[in-house]
This record gives sequence, C-alpha cells and structure tokens, in this order.
Amino acid sequence: MTAPFTWAPQEIRRVGYQVVDMIATYLSELPNGPVFSPVDATLARTILSEPAPVEGQTADSILDHFASVVAPHPLGNGHPRFYGWVNSPPAVMSIFADALAAAMNSSVAGGNHSAIWVERQVLEWFKTLLGFPHHSMGLFVSGGSAAAINALAVARHKVCVEKGFNVRVDGVQGLGAEQRTRLLVYKTVEGHGCNQKAIELLGLGSANMRIVPHDPQLRMIPAALGTMLAEDIAAGHTPLAVIASAGTVNTGAIDPISSIAGVCRDHGVWLHVDAAYGGPAILTEEYGLILGALAEADSVALDPHKWLYVPVDAGLVLVKDSQSMRDAFSLVPPYLRTDGDLQGVQGPPWLSEYGTEQTRPFRALKTWAAFRYFGIDGYRSLIEHDIALARHLAQNVRETTAFELWEAQSLSVVCFRAVPKKLNGDGVAEDALNHAVLRDIQLSGEGFLSSTVLQDRVWLRACFVNPRAETRDVDAVFDAVRRALERATAETGTPGE
Repeated sequence: MTAPFTWAPQEIRRVGYQVVDMIATYLSELPNGPVFSPVDATLARTILSEPAPVEGQTADSILDHFASVVAPHPLGNGHPRFYGWVNSPPAVMSIFADALAAAMNSSVAGGNHSAIWVERQVLEWFKTLLGFPHHSMGLFVSGGSAAAINALAVARHKVCVEKGFNVRVDGVQGLGAEQRTRLLVYKTVEGHGCNQKAIELLGLGSANMRIVPHDPQLRMIPAALGTMLAEDIAAGHTPLAVIASAGTVNTGAIDPISSIAGVCRDHGVWLHVDAAYGGPAILTEEYGLILGALAEADSVALDPHKWLYVPVDAGLVLVKDSQSMRDAFSLVPPYLRTDGDLQGVQGPPWLSEYGTEQTRPFRALKTWAAFRYFGIDGYRSLIEHDIALARHLAQNVRETTAFELWEAQSLSVVCFRAVPKKLNGDGVAEDALNHAVLRDIQLSGEGFLSSTVLQDRVWLRACFVNPRAETRDVDAVFDAVRRALERATAETGTPGE
C-alpha cells in the first residue's frame, strides 16, 4: 500500500486516542509488572533480522507491533522501584509537550518564531535559579556530555584569544608550536567521564588532564588545586579550566564550589561546574546555600531530564561570557551579525551561533511545560521527597549488619555493599558477592540498582530521582537485596550473617 502523507483530522484523532490510551495504560500498569524485563536473545535476533518494510503498514499494525515487541521491554525507569543510574520517570505534562513540539517540528536554530522565545524564556528561568546574570547565555543541548563540550570549547577559545592565538583557524596543535605551552584541565577522579570525553574531542588530550586530590568524602581539595595551578603556571603551562562537581553520579558528593571558584579567580582560570545531576537540589533548604555557589562558576551543566523529570533529552549549558560563547561557535562574520530583528523574520541572535548544533529540536518546550505544571514549590517538594527516600534506605543499611554504608551519604545517592563477617574482609570475594547480588536483583524484576567502584571495591548504588517511589517501595527493594544476598551466599557456600 502507498501510505498517505496527509491524514484527515478524524484519523489523527482516532490514532491519537489509541496512543494516549497506550500511554495511560503503560504508566498506570507499570508498577504491577517487573521493574526490568530484558530483551532475550531470540527476540533480539528477530528484531535485527527483520528487513525494512517495502510497502507501508497501517497505523494500527504499527501500534500493535509496538505493544507486543517494544513496550514490554523498557529500561524500567518509570517503575517506582527503579533506582539505577540517574534515570527519572517522565513527567506526564512533559510527555504531551514533547508530542506538541514534534507536531510543530520547529528547527530551533534561529528566527522569529515561538520556539526561539520559549527556549530563551526557560534559559532566563535557569539563570535566575542559578544566580547567573541576565547578560549570560545558554542553550538546551542533549545532555551533560554536550554541555561539557560546549562549555569547554568556549573556555578553550577564550584562553587562546588571551594568548593571541586563533584556535579556530590553527587548532590546538598550532598553539603548542607557537606558544610552547600545554593547555591543562583539572578535575578529580570523581568527575564524570563525559568531561574527559569533551577534553579528548576538543583536541586537548587526556594526558593534559590533571587529577586533583580529594578528601575522604571524595570532594576536591581547593588548596591542592591552588598548588597545582601555581606549579603549572610557573612551569610555563596554561591552565584552561577546572571542572568541579555539584553532585557526582557515584556518591552525590558536592565539591566546595565557592572555595574552588576563589582559587580559580586568583589564577585567572575558567571554572566549569558539572551540576547535571545535583543542580536542582539548589531549590531545597538543605542544599540551597552550598549550591548557591553555582553563581560563581563561569559555566554550568544541568540536565532537566535527570532531577527535573523531563523526558530525554533535555540538557542545559549556561555560560556567563556570552560574547566568548558566540565567538567560539559563530560562522557569521562579526560585521554581518545581527543583534535582533524583533519585528521581522530574523528575530534575536541565532541560537546556532552559540553552540555546535545548526539543526536544533524544540527541546525547551517539555521543560517549559514541566516548570509551569509543578512550579518552583512543587519541584522543591518532589526533590525533597527523593532525598528523604535516600535517607530512609541509608538508615535501613545502617541497621543491617550484613551491609556497610558509604559515608557521607549525599543528595539522593546511596552506596552500600554486602560485607558478610565470614568473608573476613576478603575484598575480592566481597566484590564477587556484590556482583552476584546486583545481577540477581536486576534480573529478578523486584527492583533495580546500579553499581560503582569506590576505593577499588564494588558497591551497590541507588539513586532516587523517582517521585513515583514511596518508602514501602524502598523497603521492598532492600528486602529483595537481602534475599538476593542469601541466595548468593548459599550458592557460593559463603555463610551469611
């Protein structure tokens, strides 16, 4: 059959109602099923072997296929007992907004149309939230990885301009030949891997990434950073940027941002803060003061698709120096740039001049809708709810002798591990046991955790960015973990507690 491109309104409504009904059924019935149901090998082979359709299919058959093959095997992050990585359930209002954005299908590179102004409005909201000035600039991007690339590209451009070098023309190779200096970036081992990826993609090289010592709570030590910066500058090198974390994904550790910002100011170094996960906790009374220091950063990454429950993808980068941001990316000659044609077609300066993407989707609408739906007060309540769930799990761990808790517990992350006394502190055996517990709980369908490595040991990790969860869900998942430990110790012959 030849499928028509244009649909009659009644057909759009008929199929649309089916889709809405499927969404409602999926979200409402998800808690009654397993948290995670992996795609088995047979189905995976079937999916990969199916050829592209030669003839068009009906909308009903496509939806039926989705219902039978795709819907039964989600990641699981809409389930109230899913606490893996930093994956939140989607806010329903944002689901609908995402569909509306797709219907408009706007290319948000620039121009004078509504999508441009919505994105700029939401950027102003985030500037206010983080204490950035009105003249700063930002963009919606795919996530923290893209935010890091954009922010560090601006930092690279600015430092090269200050050294009288055009990195856009000659690249970083030319800088080494002309200036005989190394561009260095500083972070702790706890800094997210996306930042190293950005360093490598920008041609800086991971060999020029300096690892700053951290304290026992895995927070960057500002004094150590200051010493490293002073030594590298004295050696003739050029510190490009310091990357701090406002909530590491491993433990939720928050670097002392204000002190780090002071060190950066003293040495004239760019400060980028990765707040992709933890940034929204600035709304809470407990973390508002320490995260208020985000206002001292030169750039910040924040992902609304993490702790603001917006459907993927919805990342955000803010940069204080809007002129350097534009200069780092714009291909429009300065003498031809427009700073606004608000009554005509061009509109304000094009967003594509401030980042890597020319074709940009209408990402902002789903965040715009979520902010309007929840409001600041609603978001504060949801985030505090997640933090309370994390503390509830942490207390459960403290009260169970077969497990140890990573202290200090921070934000909504809880790391813990099984340490049966009969293993006598055998780290290798403990790691194997925790791997077995993790695989058991993930495949059981009773709950979902992820894992991490801290101090060379394997830890189970729960991250609460899930307003659908309640304390009874947390208790049920922890009970399942304890049963998994009992099974694992029985299989290995390791006596339990």
